[in-house]
Amino acid sequence: MVLRYSMRCACAVLAAFMMICTTGSALLAAAPPLEIYGQLPGFEMAKLSPTGKRLAMIAVVADERRLIVTEGETLVLTANVGSQKVRALAWAGDGRVLLHLSNTAILGIGFTSDKTELSSMLVLDLTTRETWPIFGGYREVTGGIRGFYGVVERDGHWYGYFGGITVAKGRDGERFFDNGRPELYEVDLDSRKYRRIGRRSDDEDTARDWLIDSNGQIAATLEFLTGSGTWQIRNAGSLVIARGTAPTGDIDLRGLGRTPGTIVYVIGDQENVSKLIEVPLAGGRGEELLPDISARGFRFDKRSFHLIGYVEEGDFPLDRFFDARQDKMLAATRKAFPGLTVRLSDWNEAFNKFLVECSGPGEPDGWWLVDLTTGKAAPIGLAYAIASMDVGPMRMFRYKAADGLDMAGVLTLPPDRPAKNLPLVMLPHGGPHARDYPVFDWWAQAFASRGYAVFQPNFRGSTGSGADFERAGWGEWGGKMQTDISDGLAELARQGVVDPKRACIVGASYGGYAALAGVTVQQSLYRCAVSVAGIGDIPKLVRDNIHESGSNGTMIRSLKQTVNTGRDMKLVSPVSFAGRADAPILLIHGKDDIVVPFSQSTDMASALRKAGKPVEFVILEGEDHWLSKSETRLMMLKATVGFVEMHNPPDPAAAH
Repeated sequence: MVLRYSMRCACAVLAAFMMICTTGSALLAAAPPLEIYGQLPGFEMAKLSPTGKRLAMIAVVADERRLIVTEGETLVLTANVGSQKVRALAWAGDGRVLLHLSNTAILGIGFTSDKTELSSMLVLDLTTRETWPIFGGYREVTGGIRGFYGVVERDGHWYGYFGGITVAKGRDGERFFDNGRPELYEVDLDSRKYRRIGRRSDDEDTARDWLIDSNGQIAATLEFLTGSGTWQIRNAGSLVIARGTAPTGDIDLRGLGRTPGTIVYVIGDQENVSKLIEVPLAGGRGEELLPDISARGFRFDKRSFHLIGYVEEGDFPLDRFFDARQDKMLAATRKAFPGLTVRLSDWNEAFNKFLVECSGPGEPDGWWLVDLTTGKAAPIGLAYAIASMDVGPMRMFRYKAADGLDMAGVLTLPPDRPAKNLPLVMLPHGGPHARDYPVFDWWAQAFASRGYAVFQPNFRGSTGSGADFERAGWGEWGGKMQTDISDGLAELARQGVVDPKRACIVGASYGGYAALAGVTVQQSLYRCAVSVAGIGDIPKLVRDNIHESGSNGTMIRSLKQTVNTGRDMKLVSPVSFAGRADAPILLIHGKDDIVVPFSQSTDMASALRKAGKPVEFVILEGEDHWLSKSETRLMMLKATVGFVEMHNPPDPAAAH
């Protein structure tokens, strides 16, 4: 099969939306303005309706999100979402779009945390043009949704399945929380009526999760005891079909199995090896699937909910399908985009229309609709309005750590300079249970456009290189995880790609910790450091996490396993070594961060000032951990690039 597609362009114009991208930068010698990189991507997400006739998209215009629904070249609807954070899209038939939203909320007295991120789901009826929230106006269920379990068509009606916190009713008629655990509700998307189909446990130490089958019935229930880490899975008849122990909470129901009458779940053992297990619902011995494959995700049929494929981990993750015909169709799609990373975002029920996201050299994150019935692929949106010639080339760069462990990271180079003796921005990822891929990265590309080489090391503890590699990072905060980063700098310098005397380190979340540690725990490596929502005081972060979890046993065990392992964390906390900081530091933090407390940066700033060290602090009002707002994300980028350019100019003549 050969796909025909339009020539790659600097921007994709969606006719129904009239999204016009400025590509004048391609004609100029100057780099594209930082606004192009720092603002929210112009195209965030898309979803195909079950038949594939309609397409729902979230685009950003003038810092506000818009929902766009099209049918072919016809505009069905466009609606302003404003500054609300859209986390996902879903369809219920071809007639309703579901928007999964979230917002940061301030909690009252009696909660272990002062803020949290609350989720909600809006249902938009494309026929009546009515919009209504799931559980909106229901006094029995409060606080939005606590999980989305899919939609089902039954007897001509569509039903949605959501977790919700039930409010108890006392004898005096007052309503109150007696258990913060969610329960499972079925919501009729026509009548808006709901009914509870899955109950929480009376034991506050027991968490429950559910799987829904294609008829809207509970296929299986997972019960997990947070204190002991023991778990069991029951079928619809309450028969226990699987049980075990997951001390750090590594147990997850994933979906229905490959064939009717089975389910699949993922369990992690003490050595951090995750296994996908398929077990009969009627009871019986489970079977491990994909034992020799590292999978980063799984694919399920849109109608039957059965497992049909997986995403194979690697430098270029690949979708694989059990059905040979489906696998061949997707392989043909990838061939239509040579040299690019092709991510399957969605498909229709007939599996003949695909939504794919393409990224790589010369391609600034484009979205395409592939129609196998016509053999054509058409662009539908572009995340960043950047000309191909302005995209810095990116590739995997391999090296060895000091102890001989194989390492790799993503090297992004300036689009117009030879890879020789370049200034460097070290950009370690967050998580740290994550990794970087050789795809278009707005932060890395912004620095590359200014003349910097950017290196994103996948240090030990990162995902994607097997359980042994992840386990090698346990207890290595500030240790080998940190030296893996500087070992990458040394090898880049040895090969002549970068000038080791002109390097800065920049990162967010765990990457922010690594940036701070790079100029406090470590010495004489970097000319400056930028920490965005980073961690300066590890013991305090651990205490905060344990407190906010209600001293949850699973949380305590997980932190001990991955972060502590018996060490005194003060010995690798940047705040403890503020007096040793040997380079200027920029701290940036959102006031609404619920992942890394804002106090991590205020405490670090205070310690640096007390020690007489150069520090700047940029506060992002109303911003969360994920930089979800365009204005503050751009503020962060401008501050970061300006700081690096001041202390590590890309022009070597200005650097000395």
